[in-house]
Amino acid sequence: MNKEGKIDFSKITTVNLDEYIGLSGEHSQSYRYFMNENLFNHINIDKTKTYVPNGLAENIEEECKRYDTKIAELGGTDIQLLGIGNNGHIAFNEPDEVLISGTHLTGLTEDTIKANARFFNSIDEVPTKALTMGLGGIMKSRKIIVIASGEGKAEAVKEMVSGKISTNMPASMLQMHRDVV
Repeated sequence: MNKEGKIDFSKITTVNLDEYIGLSGEHSQSYRYFMNENLFNHINIDKTKTYVPNGLAENIEEECKRYDTKIAELGGTDIQLLGIGNNGHIAFNEPDEVLISGTHLTGLTEDTIKANARFFNSIDEVPTKALTMGLGGIMKSRKIIVIASGEGKAEAVKEMVSGKISTNMPASMLQMHRDVV
């Protein structure tokens, strides 16, 4: 539809949820590369208005602050498109005793590493850490759309929608958002 001139992306700004630590934007399994190859290279978007955390940043703490500041400067996010993991993670906010509000460095669970291994030549190549937008940033979005694919996510979706709100099921936090589909 974009090529036919029916949709104009030239004024759109995008903010990705996360990026693997240690992968450059040119690495075929980075989220920057994925977005370029699967979306940005096919639409009339200004790539200077597409934001992804820098997984190669020398100072991770500063990169997290920079990313949150950029999102605030943009006025927040209007629509947040989320996937849900088998364990109920959203972005890379993994089940834990405490969930972090801002963009942060996180270790990936064994389940998440195994699930993402299908994108790499071997499980040993899967990064074990990532930068991710925190739950606070996600919850500030004006609208959230959650996509779940595969029967392996059925229990996580059930808990997200009607389970107890718990840090052990990060997606359950979405029950407190005013506009989720």
